[in-house]
Amino acid sequence: MSLAASIGLRRGALAVDATVAADAGETVAIVGPNGAGKTSLARAIAGLDAIETGRITLDGAALDDPTAGVFVPPAKRSVGMMFQERLLFPHMNVAANVAFGLRAAGRRDASAVARDWLDRVGMAERAGDKPERLSGGQAALVALARALASSPRLLLLDEPFAALDAETKAATRRIVGEHLRALDGPALLITHDPLDAFSLAGRIAVLEQGRIAQQGTPAEIRERPVSRFVAELVGVNWFRGVAEPGGFRAGAIRIAAAHDLAPAADAIAVISPRAVALHAGVPEGSPRNTFAGRIADIVHTGEIVRVRIDGTVPLIAEITPSGASAISLQPGATVYAAVKATEVSVFGV
Repeated sequence: MSLAASIGLRRGALAVDATVAADAGETVAIVGPNGAGKTSLARAIAGLDAIETGRITLDGAALDDPTAGVFVPPAKRSVGMMFQERLLFPHMNVAANVAFGLRAAGRRDASAVARDWLDRVGMAERAGDKPERLSGGQAALVALARALASSPRLLLLDEPFAALDAETKAATRRIVGEHLRALDGPALLITHDPLDAFSLAGRIAVLEQGRIAQQGTPAEIRERPVSRFVAELVGVNWFRGVAEPGGFRAGAIRIAAAHDLAPAADAIAVISPRAVALHAGVPEGSPRNTFAGRIADIVHTGEIVRVRIDGTVPLIAEITPSGASAISLQPGATVYAAVKATEVSVFGV
């Protein structure tokens, strides 16, 4: 089972022109900022909107092909859908919600299958409850059970965790991940949350302004972000400029680095925040990359302190709490950021 979708359509000022594919047993995440066209992409694949150009196929069979005059309605696409809004019927209990699609398809075992799936997602005890009595995380699991109960050829999840708090989101993501790994068919995850994408997907496609800007494995996306949005998504320092002998330049910014690019070649430089060492004074040994700046922001996230530094070379550094205490970090204080040339990744564009 596989999905191949070449989608061309226009929604207001946004023109979507994107190609997405997912193989059997593969979860592909479509990630992008608000307004990038993610929902338009999801609606087209689900059959809620017709495409204007292109072709969508599932297992080689056309679902939407304007040139050939083919359009398969949503109910006949065998696409299991889980949306942020859940879309549970308020007048039905949980079990009836999960069984609804099965009954509509004439399945005599609808009730038994619904109970089985509720048990699989840990919601069997809430089978008789109405959706209004469920928490956000519980409603998400019911929506997942409903999406999977009909054994769809494709699972489509559109911002499935967006309305959940952090703790509920983590628990729900874990359960959804277990079921995604067990799927025989392809799954498409639409999200703006990098944690969703990097923890659940084997491949990531970045959608910007209606087009796929970059795609690859999570490791490939982290190592070579091709745009500032992708760099912010993966949390690295990113600069676009040109290669120089022994380094990189972006306007007034000059960074020492090793690379094999020709001088003046268009290039991107990437520095991991964990490769940035902070010092209260000029560091000893005179590292090839030493940049002075002022601390603009400090965020404590568990075992990491994330520090944003404003200066000629703006940087994000990630250090340990003990390292932060050792140099008495305070907003507005001057610090020196040191980066080894070997820690700077430079690649052509």
